[in-house]
Amino acid sequence: MTETPQRNRPENPGSASGGDEGRQSQFSKRGGGAPGTRGRTTIADGVVEKIAGMAARDVAGVHVMGSGLSRTFGAMRDRVPGGGRSVSRGVKAEVGESQTALDLEIVVVYGVSIREVAGDVRENVIAAVERMTGLEVVEVNIAVSDVKLPDEEDDDEDESESRVQ
Repeated sequence: MTETPQRNRPENPGSASGGDEGRQSQFSKRGGGAPGTRGRTTIADGVVEKIAGMAARDVAGVHVMGSGLSRTFGAMRDRVPGGGRSVSRGVKAEVGESQTALDLEIVVVYGVSIREVAGDVRENVIAAVERMTGLEVVEVNIAVSDVKLPDEEDDDEDESESRVQ
């Protein structure tokens, strides 16, 4: 699927390959092919999970990612110095050589259309992962584990006031 850029040079009328002969021999002299084809690139599951997590959080109507248990452990980890927030919380990726499949667990805001939010999350995640990694996203499964009600207290949000004075 790699496209070869057209060069502004006259074609050799006697050549059957349309002028590509000189370019092929030029690459073979330097080590066997275009620089982009020398070697292999592997992408770790965690990389795809972070990309998908960021893309999913950008969608309006997504309150947080992950199940109640993972959010509880995440909240404890966030309070430990150096623990930081986990961008990939609620995301599981299975990465192959050219394809990936994703499972996301989200909490939606009360009042939004779950079907629309799930569709928007799916579109955003697929676009981001395919653009950044070049992997084909074969499926994005979304599990809605909870709904954030307007009067519920947020356990996951950072406290605005310091507990220590």
